[in-house]
Amino acid sequence: MSARKSLVPQYRFPEELEAQETALAENPLMLRLHHARKAYDGDPHRPIYHYVNPEAMLNDPNGLCFWQGNWHLFYQAYPPEDARQHWGHAISTDLVHWRDLPYCIYPDPEDKCFSGATLVEEDRVIAMYHGTEVGNMVAISSDALLLNWEKVAGKAVIPMSSPDGTELPYRVFDPCIWKKDKIYYALSAGTKPEGPAGKPVRANFLFRSTDLEHWEYMHPFVEDDAYSLVGDDGACPYFWPIGDRHILLFFSHMSGGQYLIGDYDTIRDKFVVTQGGKFNFGAAAPAGVHAPSATPDGEGGIIAIFNMNPGKPTDGWNQIMSLPRRLTVTGDKIHIEPAGDLESLRNAPQIIEDIALNANEEVVANEIRGNALELQLRIEPGDAPMVEVNVLRSPGREEYTRIAFFRNRGYRGESLITIDTSYASTAADVVSRAPETAPISLEPEEPLDLRIFLDKSVVEVFANGKQCVAVRVYPERDDSQTISFKSQGVGSQISSLTCWEMKSIWT
Repeated sequence: MSARKSLVPQYRFPEELEAQETALAENPLMLRLHHARKAYDGDPHRPIYHYVNPEAMLNDPNGLCFWQGNWHLFYQAYPPEDARQHWGHAISTDLVHWRDLPYCIYPDPEDKCFSGATLVEEDRVIAMYHGTEVGNMVAISSDALLLNWEKVAGKAVIPMSSPDGTELPYRVFDPCIWKKDKIYYALSAGTKPEGPAGKPVRANFLFRSTDLEHWEYMHPFVEDDAYSLVGDDGACPYFWPIGDRHILLFFSHMSGGQYLIGDYDTIRDKFVVTQGGKFNFGAAAPAGVHAPSATPDGEGGIIAIFNMNPGKPTDGWNQIMSLPRRLTVTGDKIHIEPAGDLESLRNAPQIIEDIALNANEEVVANEIRGNALELQLRIEPGDAPMVEVNVLRSPGREEYTRIAFFRNRGYRGESLITIDTSYASTAADVVSRAPETAPISLEPEEPLDLRIFLDKSVVEVFANGKQCVAVRVYPERDDSQTISFKSQGVGSQISSLTCWEMKSIWT
């Protein structure tokens, strides 16, 4: 096949940081990106402290990594003059305040640059990604801001087809990469027909290489996966150590973002699964969590970030990135906390203590208003079967997003946390989404500790460091900015509530 050369301007930058900064300050593409971002100021649904790309559309995050003092976030971008996927690029020192950089990996010889991962070595960063129509690609950068990339061999290192036309025993799709004993290993996403009646099930195929150009296929990598579903695939894989275990994050085009926890058998080069779970609890679209990108944090945990799908047409842009999450494990239990210096965005704190919730009576916190807030609550549910927090609420409840906690109503006596957006918007063009409901295990007397992040068109809820649920919402009314509480059937108590206005990361 003959690839089309990208129509997007491409520049070669100096290698050293000071010279790079000088070049970036005068670069025409950077000026264009800056003006494009400014043009969205005032958009009522565009988040102000979640990352959104500066121009046009957005898809999967890719290759999250830490290099020479910066976190690097890459993503599938769709430049306006050539809407094939290129890799977009942003950096941050704190995982919160992001800075746009030029597009960095352009299609050629591939038709489009799809998803992939990075591996940070002492003197370089390796990106491995899927190049449509040709196969899996490897590119390398070693400059200060990872602006310049060279593709290994100038072609796919794991081609889509065999030279003699015989059927391959693996699928060539989204890859990830790591290194063990001076040998590079890579997974390629896909399925294998080993489900009931030959139906497809998630698969990730293992390869190895000594030079990044020549790759040997080994075998399917994952054993004992009883957690993903028939029909799942293993797209966007990220395989990393986490604590004394290993984790495989991936995206299923059928049922969304997931993870598998287990042990890496380095003798047989197999991942033996002992636990699994989900990052979204409904379809990825509309308005749900989509694919992950993940990297070790250097302290035994994993930093993961997800793109989130739209639920309403927005002029010139669509998807956004979630807040970064820090994942850790204790045994088979995963812990999820917001990552990065979110505290630096807090402004105008308000503190309310000891809010009594009488049974079946809605309590409105009239002191608190806003659609770009962080709320931190400690709720004592007591015997109440359900306690709810309504956010982005209009005074007459024409619009509201409901966050509900159900004590001991899940499988095995687990509790449940729900985001219900059924009444989040009165707009005719908002696509409805069924309630997002996730399990959470609390001890009998453990309070419910919530961190709720509201940012124009996204609601993210972190519960007790054990669970996170997130959705996109699109309030139509300017006055949908209050919050309220309700305890169903039996009274309960909010022992503390702290609210902060959140500042924009772009000012």
